[in-house]
Amino acid sequence: MEPPEPSRTETRFPPPLAVRGEIVSRSKHLILWLLPLFLLGCSGEASNQWHGHNITGVMPDLEFELTDHTGQPVTAEDYRGKVTMMFFGYTSCQHVCPVALSKLAAATRKLGDQADKVEILFVAVDPKRDKKVLDDYVTEFTPDLVGLTGTQKQLKAVAKRYRVAFSYEEPREDGFYIVNHSGAVFVFGPQGKVRLLIDEQSRTANITEDLRRLIEQSSG
Repeated sequence: MEPPEPSRTETRFPPPLAVRGEIVSRSKHLILWLLPLFLLGCSGEASNQWHGHNITGVMPDLEFELTDHTGQPVTAEDYRGKVTMMFFGYTSCQHVCPVALSKLAAATRKLGDQADKVEILFVAVDPKRDKKVLDDYVTEFTPDLVGLTGTQKQLKAVAKRYRVAFSYEEPREDGFYIVNHSGAVFVFGPQGKVRLLIDEQSRTANITEDLRRLIEQSSG
């Protein structure tokens, strides 16, 4: 289903409040789907070394061709050399996205001088509404965030690569509609290799600890 035409009267950036019928998060289903692959022990690393789910060697490397929030075409190569966190959502999201992005930004800031070694990529999957406001959303939300969007074809290709689904619900009478999407965060090492999956239950301090460990591993 293609996204409905956006309403001209809807709120630009909805407040981070939970509402009935909010986003259907699929991160738990994604983790269960990947569980047999976790058990293969592809990485040879003990899972208890990490707070997040160790998916080293299970998912593809970081790769995409999208447009950033400034309107510039970018690829995964533009973010090589940094630990990268990738989250799928949309700018009109009223709960899951603001909470998740706030947590990722807070975890990154807690790294102190190492914060510049981490990049947060927000893949906005509602281009009809996102493209017009993504730059303002990123600026108002947090300076630690890179907004990414593209055509439906590009976005579906990236989502498929990481086994993530998103869909658009029927619009309400006021024209507002919800986008169902995963709440999972994929973490990649500086060379673009997938390392961890973070779910919405993860604590900020634990995310910071995992990020610091990845940075130190790449520095060593």
